Amino acid sequence: MVNNAGLILTKNAILQKVQQLLENLLNSQQQYIRSNISNLPAEVFLSSPKISKGENYKGLPYRVLDYPRYFDKENIFAIRTMFWWGNFFSITLHLSGRCKKDAEKKIIASRAELIKNNFYLCVHEKEWEHHFENDNYVPAGKLDKTAFKIQIMNKPFIKLAQKISLKKWNDAQKILTSNYKHIITMLTV
Repeated sequence: MVNNAGLILTKNAILQKVQQLLENLLNSQQQYIRSNISNLPAEVFLSSPKISKGENYKGLPYRVLDYPRYFDKENIFAIRTMFWWGNFFSITLHLSGRCKKDAEKKIIASRAELIKNNFYLCVHEKEWEHHFENDNYVPAGKLDKTAFKIQIMNKPFIKLAQKISLKKWNDAQKILTSNYKHIITMLTV
């Protein structure tokens, strides 16, 4: 395999397509957010959008778009779109601190909509895991109203995510944009 440069060239071409998809997604997110900016905390727009890349999330390459994004020691507000090689695309709402507290009631009230749109809720104790194994994320519909509310209210962070199969590559941007709008709507109504 080390004699086959085509493997790396193919990988690079795929990651370039992922980069382009994330850039296109960012453009559509920015257009959408302009009409909702007044309903979101001002501090989440102090940092510009960021596309990050890495080669080793659990041994595999990934790309991440964070927009909007606000990270400090006490508070997090981020909507993260992720591509993880060999696994999925995902979109995640990540909240902690004051940002979490401000959104708790809206998220609890949106449980039915989250279930309808196949969102997962993070049940892990560590907030920086992104995989969808059972010890990290469970479908929101697997938790009754009480268990869902307890998870939202009692954990120091909230992560709601949806994963999209890589088999849906051709529809990924449309699906991710739609779910981005669901997240923004949930937080701004």
